[in-house]
Amino acid sequence: MPALMIQGTGSNVGKSMLVAGLCRAARRRGLSVAPFKPQNMSNNAAVTVDGGEIGRAQAMQALACGLEPHTDMNPVLLKPETDVGAHVVVQGQHRTTVRARDYSALKPTLMQAVLESFGRLKQAHDLVIVEGAGSPAEVNLRAGDIANMGFAVAADVPVVLAGDIDRGGVIAQMVGTQAVLSEQDASMVSGFLINKFRGDPSLFDDGYALIEQRTGWSGFGVLPWFADAWKLPAEDALDIASAPHEGAFHVICLGLSRIANFDDLDPLAQEPGLTLTMLRAGQPIPGDADLVILPGSKSTRGDLAFLRAQGWDIDLAAHVRRGGHVLGICGGYQMLGQVVRDPLGIEGPAGETPGLGLLDVTTAMEPAKRLTRVQAEHVPSGQMFDGYEIHIGQTTGPDCARPFARINGDDEGAISGNGRIMGSYLHGLFRHDGFRAAFLANLGAQSDGLEYDTAVEATLGALADHIEAHLDLPGLLSVAR
Repeated sequence: MPALMIQGTGSNVGKSMLVAGLCRAARRRGLSVAPFKPQNMSNNAAVTVDGGEIGRAQAMQALACGLEPHTDMNPVLLKPETDVGAHVVVQGQHRTTVRARDYSALKPTLMQAVLESFGRLKQAHDLVIVEGAGSPAEVNLRAGDIANMGFAVAADVPVVLAGDIDRGGVIAQMVGTQAVLSEQDASMVSGFLINKFRGDPSLFDDGYALIEQRTGWSGFGVLPWFADAWKLPAEDALDIASAPHEGAFHVICLGLSRIANFDDLDPLAQEPGLTLTMLRAGQPIPGDADLVILPGSKSTRGDLAFLRAQGWDIDLAAHVRRGGHVLGICGGYQMLGQVVRDPLGIEGPAGETPGLGLLDVTTAMEPAKRLTRVQAEHVPSGQMFDGYEIHIGQTTGPDCARPFARINGDDEGAISGNGRIMGSYLHGLFRHDGFRAAFLANLGAQSDGLEYDTAVEATLGALADHIEAHLDLPGLLSVAR
């Protein structure tokens, strides 16, 4: 069955959004369509139906296709743990940890798994829409490439190149990319499109014609800025909290250096009665914060050090003294305890780090990783919700006698004696409208009746409408082979 690949002139040009919209538009035409990204780099992972993990963007694209997320949709996932090293997840399971400079030697060994997963998707569906990573213009990384042109050539998949006009220089992005590509790689490009245009697209007619003239590539259109993009799950933590509204209840999320699985925040960003602020390094926790969230982290002890370097431990103590609430999720839950022990050096150098001491629990890192979907009961409210676990480490202590949730009769998480400090390993909990409303009500806030999953579905539909209206969709689909 045919396939089409969307590559970009750089990172964050909108490839993930384009693939999601194209998937939904193709599905509307009666096609069985699946997303595919050979290699992704993200700590925002989704737990799949077959018990593995993939990038959160591919889970959103699967939703656009009407499919359950599957590990074949993102066979190689790199999860940065430090500035120079990352966990390598292959077909959903952790294979190794590698330093960045050593990854180039590992890449060629991963192509077989990439092609196996791609082949299974092609056999099962009418169309596969592939997302590249970064840019094919990074020709210094071409040897052994599995993410862009290396994959396109190996799998014989035609490429459409997307450029981001919002950041400027899009003509140079396009012409320059062709200039540095090898003849073989350039021949894989069937055309281009321009993304994120603001204003009157006709003003770019001359620039558009110049790109066609200089490159010889066909243009598939200029896509205006999609204003509702913030309503879709964010892959990058920097894209969170861009909602065009401000509510009375102020939620602060600490922007940890290795923040992971922050999709917990997307539904909160859409609540009209809330203001969600992603705190950046160097910014103090504001005095008007009602709830502070410590999110997941790929490096709990490393991010504890980062948190203290920002002075957030002092700010948190003041927030608690003022009567504020705190929620720690996964790695954030571990940070709230008395100590985090890593005797085997699973997340970094072996040792232990004092926690924030806001919960009477301790955490010990262990090699086995828990990776599962669950249905849980929120103990304070009795509300049921679906979530998932994706963590290493076991947390125990006296505050666990006041569990945050129960899963099949087993206690999960912990709550302080005064009820204002909460910790849980469960991700994705705020997607459930009933739970979110009950949780906020316990904190003195109110949900305005947001139906989150319905809102995401409607936004995917609007994105497909947007693409149908402004791009040459029949032309794009005809390129697939």
